[in-house]
Amino acid sequence: MEYTFPVTRTTSPKEKPDVNALGFGKYYTDHMFIMDYDEGQGWHDGRIVPYGPLSIDPAAATLHYAQMSFEGMKAYLNPQGGINLFRPDMNAKRMQNSNDRLCIPRIDEELFVEAVKALVKEDADWTPNAPGTSLYIRPFIISPEPSMAVHPANHYWFIIILSPVAAYYEGNDKELHGSRIWVEENYIRAAVGGTGFAKCGGNYSCGMIASEEAKKQGCEEVLWLDAKEHRYVEEVGTSNAFFKIGDTVYTSSLTGSILPGVTRDSTLQLLRKWGVKTEEKRLEIEEVLAAADNGTLTEAWATGTACVISPIGLLKYKGTEHAINGEKVGELSQKLYDTLYGMQTGTREPEMEGWVITL
Repeated sequence: MEYTFPVTRTTSPKEKPDVNALGFGKYYTDHMFIMDYDEGQGWHDGRIVPYGPLSIDPAAATLHYAQMSFEGMKAYLNPQGGINLFRPDMNAKRMQNSNDRLCIPRIDEELFVEAVKALVKEDADWTPNAPGTSLYIRPFIISPEPSMAVHPANHYWFIIILSPVAAYYEGNDKELHGSRIWVEENYIRAAVGGTGFAKCGGNYSCGMIASEEAKKQGCEEVLWLDAKEHRYVEEVGTSNAFFKIGDTVYTSSLTGSILPGVTRDSTLQLLRKWGVKTEEKRLEIEEVLAAADNGTLTEAWATGTACVISPIGLLKYKGTEHAINGEKVGELSQKLYDTLYGMQTGTREPEMEGWVITL
């Protein structure tokens, strides 16, 4: 199906920020995409309008019961002047799964991708060109319907906004470094049967308290353990976690509390193509720490849209620090970053067919 969306252009364009001082999520482009859903009518009236505040009732269902889903994507300026999107169909599929779990109406995957492409094209001149920068894309669905009843809403908005950003972790735009990670013992991110596999706001707000504790401990992020036994490693902050022990790269299996990351899937596919042995399994924290201490854990990293590949240099657990590879960036971590980021930015030929869409 061919989708077209009417455009109402802003009459007050914003001044573009300095591409060398972007930060993350500080600036937003001139336009946004918005589309309505009504019970019995489906998704309708998709349009691009000037970026601005939303008028929402104080009793809106989203404000009270957090019925919402979202995605995170990036667009990159390539050397030829075009703009690259990386596997947007995967984000569209994941939003379907999130919506199913949260009782939000499904949105057609092709419609999702075409709406993203339309908005990125409209604000293409906001795509930054400095090393490590990108145009962050945030599609999300909320319900503005006034209701205090605890049941799925009948009216929703599908919205997309854009933000020119620098690297998520400061310094990674220049050179990767090994992050210090706090292993969380008390709080949990998600439990099996909950919403851990969905991309929704509640999964992130409940994790902030552990992130604050990590900072107090001199660490940059949190390694979550499973909710039931606090025994198995799950995710690093908002990212999937990988550990190279011996000749095998391990990552947690998708147990229902793990977010099925697009970069996670891309990493696994690349490793298998390169002949690296991989295994998706529940990995015990004590096993990981023992491997770090005896030197068989030679690399660890987190994967996600925001960070791409973020090497892990140290794990801090129960007051003891366990360094990995002398806190140096491993060869495989660097290769994965160079390959993925190279494909995304168009500075390398895609190793996998269909992963890069150029606008």
